[in-house]
Amino acid sequence: MKNVSKSTILVQLDSDPQPSVFDSVVAVDSGAEQLFRHGGVTDAQVRDLVYGAMFTRGPDELHRTAVFVGGSNVLAAEHLFAKVRECFFGPMRVSVMLDPNGANTTAAAAVLAAARHVPLAGATALILAGTGPVGQRVARLLARQGAAVRIGSRARDRASEACGEIHSYFPEAKLQPHETVTSAGRQAALDGAEIVIAAGAPGVELLAASEREASSTLRVAIDLSAVPPAGLEGVDMHDKAQQRGNALCYGALGVGGAKMKIHKSALAQLFTRNDLALDAEEIYAIGAALESA
Repeated sequence: MKNVSKSTILVQLDSDPQPSVFDSVVAVDSGAEQLFRHGGVTDAQVRDLVYGAMFTRGPDELHRTAVFVGGSNVLAAEHLFAKVRECFFGPMRVSVMLDPNGANTTAAAAVLAAARHVPLAGATALILAGTGPVGQRVARLLARQGAAVRIGSRARDRASEACGEIHSYFPEAKLQPHETVTSAGRQAALDGAEIVIAAGAPGVELLAASEREASSTLRVAIDLSAVPPAGLEGVDMHDKAQQRGNALCYGALGVGGAKMKIHKSALAQLFTRNDLALDAEEIYAIGAALESA
């Protein structure tokens, strides 16, 4: 008979009323033998849920228990992630991963795709819809690799706020806010950029094909929207290093394979030790290791 006390257990905390089926399926495919799904989780409920997971096993078995924080509301998930980490003390802790709406794994996959073709240190990158959860994480990861990052938004003040948020994670980041609602604004933001990544809402076009093709410096264009119309006009969702004009292009599905590998690998690593806290930077490092393997 299987010793169930040794099973790997993943506790899925989701602020949405119904926990994500996608995240649950990936968890099972990644080796979680027992999956405890909790929806509608609030900050006030986190402590009892985490204590219930920690105090039923001794410190030498806690690497077999882990927490995954997801949901469609990224800000709510960030609060839950912080509350989970506040529960730990001494040897009483479990590994935890944050990936609401796939923001961290998607951002990691996008930046790694760009890095295959452009040395990120010293590069200039434009993030369209850079104020959103995926866009900000893409910007964070690019900045940590030494890129100069331009944050594009419909409103310059929102872009400036996003720059401030990113600086709170990485004060040395080289960031510039840009208003990209007009053609002139987009052209100014794209001028001299080698990388453009569209991280906007599904079905919203952010850059015309003519604007992309007019850039003489652009080398990589990545669109993370899987819903037509494309965020980058003329980029197909299946593109994977497809030459279009001057740039190698990636669509959402072209990036999606790497995103799934990173997601599964990160979940599997949660059960190797009991003190991992996987946010964007840690998840990117896992992806980078997969790339170099």
